[in-house]
Parts: sequence; C-alpha cells; structure tokens
Amino acid sequence: MDCIVKSSELGSGVVCNGESVENVVFGGDVRCCIQASPPRGNGSRNTSPMGRVGSRNTSPSRQIVKTKPRGLDEETHATFGKVVHADVQMEDNIWAMLPEDLLHEILARIPPFLIFRLRLVCKRWNSLLQDSSFFKFHSSVPSDGPCVLSFCKSSLIPQCSVYSLPLKTWYRMSFTFLPHWAIWLVGSSGGLVCFSGCEGSVFCILVCNPLTQTWRILPSMHFNQQRQLIMVVDRSDRSFKVIATNDICSDKSLPTEIYHSKEDRWSVHQTMPASNLCSSKMAYCDSRLYLETLSPLGLMMYSLDINSWEHIPARFPRSLLDGYLVAGTQKRLFLVGRIGLYSTLQSIKIWELDHAKILWVEISRMPPKNFRSLLRLSAERFECFGLDNLICFTSYNQGKGLLFDVDKKIWSWIGGSAFQSYNNQACFYEPRFDASIC
Repeated sequence: MDCIVKSSELGSGVVCNGESVENVVFGGDVRCCIQASPPRGNGSRNTSPMGRVGSRNTSPSRQIVKTKPRGLDEETHATFGKVVHADVQMEDNIWAMLPEDLLHEILARIPPFLIFRLRLVCKRWNSLLQDSSFFKFHSSVPSDGPCVLSFCKSSLIPQCSVYSLPLKTWYRMSFTFLPHWAIWLVGSSGGLVCFSGCEGSVFCILVCNPLTQTWRILPSMHFNQQRQLIMVVDRSDRSFKVIATNDICSDKSLPTEIYHSKEDRWSVHQTMPASNLCSSKMAYCDSRLYLETLSPLGLMMYSLDINSWEHIPARFPRSLLDGYLVAGTQKRLFLVGRIGLYSTLQSIKIWELDHAKILWVEISRMPPKNFRSLLRLSAERFECFGLDNLICFTSYNQGKGLLFDVDKKIWSWIGGSAFQSYNNQACFYEPRFDASIC
C-alpha cells in the first residue's frame, strides 16, 4: 500500500474582506501588513500638554516605562494613549540550549498552520518540526478548535482556504499535490479529507492529509460507479472507513460497500431498502449512518455494528422545503431545514430527533435578520454541515458563512470571500499531523 508525499511552496499573507488571510506553505517569505491610523481632522483643538508652552508635562501617556521581562530589558513607549512595545532582542544562546522535551512542549502549542513558518528559524527547528515524534506529541496536546475548509475546483487548479475558528483567520492551503483530474469534496474526518472524481471514465475515491500532503487513491469498489459517500475516522486504532450507499440521482439500487483502511479492501453488505432518497446529505453519529427518504417516509439508518439497514418512521415537520441531516455529539441527530410556503414567511429551523418518541423536536430558529442576510432570495440555495454541536450555513451568493453553537445558542458570522463561488464546497476540518492515510 503506497503512500504518496509531495510538498509545495508557501506564500505570503493577504487581507480578504476585513479578515486576515495567510498562506499555509512550506518555506516562503513572511510579510506583515501595517495598518495606518486615520489622520486627525483639520482644525481640531490641541489639548495635549505639549501644546502649551512652558507647562509641565505630567501626563502618563508621555512617560517611558522600563521593565525587565524574564531578565531582558524592554522599553515601552506610550504616545497619546497608544502603547507601542519595542522589539525585544531574543538571546540566541538561551533558545539554543533549551532541552528537547521543553522545546516540544512549547512548539506543540502553536497552531498547526503557523508551524510551517517556524521551519525557517534554524536547521534544528526545521528538522524537529518534520519529525514524526513531534507530530505525535503535537497531536496529544488539546486542539484549539475546529476549522472550516472551503474548496473550489476552478479549471485544473484546486483552490482551498481554511478558516480557523479560534484564531478567526483565513489560511490558504495548497492542494496542487493532488492529481490533476476533476475531483469533488466528499468530506473530512479526523484530519483527513476525502474526494471523489473520475480519472478518465473510471470513478475514483481519494483520501489525503492536507498538512503532511500525503494522499492515496483507494481500490475500486465492487460496483464502481458514482455513489453517495461518507468517511469516518477511528482515532483509537488510527484507521478510517469510507461508506458507499445509493446515489440520489440513480434509480438502480446497489449494495452498501464499506472500505476498511486496515484491510485495504471493500466489503459488500445489504442493499438499502429505500427507493426514493430526498437528500444527498448523510449524517454519521454513534456508529450509525442516517439518510432521509420519501419512500418509505422518514429515515433510513445503517448500523455498522451489525451491518444492517433499519427504517425509522420519523415524520418530517410541516412546510419543510429542504432539509439536511447534521450529526451532533454522541447520539444527537439534527435536522436543519427551510420552512414557509411564501418568501415573506420563510425561515430556517433546527430540530433534534427524540429517539425514544421518534419525532423531531424544534430547538432553535435562525433570527430573521440573519436569514435575510444569508438568503436574499426565497429560492436561493444554501448548504449546511456540522461537527459535534456546531452547525455552519453557507450561501455562495453572499460570500459568507453563518455559524451556530447548539449548546450556547450563539449565532456568529464568518466573513471573507472564500465562500463566493458557484461551485464552492465546504466542511468542518480538524488539522492533525498524526492523521494517517495508510
């Protein structure tokens, strides 16, 4: 089982619609943007003590404060209430003599997207930050939080941006290491990203780790054609599975197939007993796969423990125009959909499945102001996806995303032009160096 590794060159950061955007690349220049303060208006009165001749300056804003952080002298100059810190000269001999384990502790707490820049510091750090033992140690440190990955296949050049929720920053990631054939984003799990596409007339499935830039094409399925796919990662044994079900656009029922990375093969299982799927979105939680169906009405659930399909007669809410299944933590399953037959009464609601009563319970509604900002037209299409108890909404016409925290009941916007493309795809992504494709 061969793993292909290829690296690309990094570039510099840019600013995108008020959100900082930085390129995640191997090697390259590091540039910074300096934002100038707006000029003072003409004719304003000078009330500064410096403007009065002969007066004593007692303002603390003009004082020079000397401090000694960690044995280093630093001058902090304060001018007109704005504190400007002078550069601190780092002692080379101190950093050069740091023990290996202490250096690991420090560097492991740096966000993954910034680690590549640190490889330019010195040969020692460059070697350390590419060592597998460091990647393993980095993965043991609690993550800062998930990211949103936005992928756009434009011509033969794939464009990808990643938004870090904790850092509130867009980063550009290079996917030029992937083969140059048409690919479609399937999803992400545990640090891996899955794509599907056609190499000539052959349907292919590809799995990669964007951070380490390793990738591989999976073996062909027994019934190798366009299918609905979902990938799940098991961190306990560092393996992953790809599940293939029927295609929503096909009237032919095919057996369910599951790829096991440890065995490097596909296994064939029961055919899904449903003839009419109403959504191409699937949700996976608690070792169960869920799909929406119209015939029979409700949900189809596939249990990976017993490799069997089961029908759940959960009726959809009234006036539901389009709905998406979103997996939450543990057994939580959400239904996100637009309701309302008339444009002025439309809204987006979120329901949670009550497994005991087999019914959908409304838990939240998108605020009208947010709904009008996300969808300007009643027939405008939106996408949504989830991770744990976070749900993200995107609309390429508006070029922005809306994030909802189910637990905290908080709505927040994700700015930037990364969503603004007619063929843009997005999913949650957790960057991990230790995610293995083999």
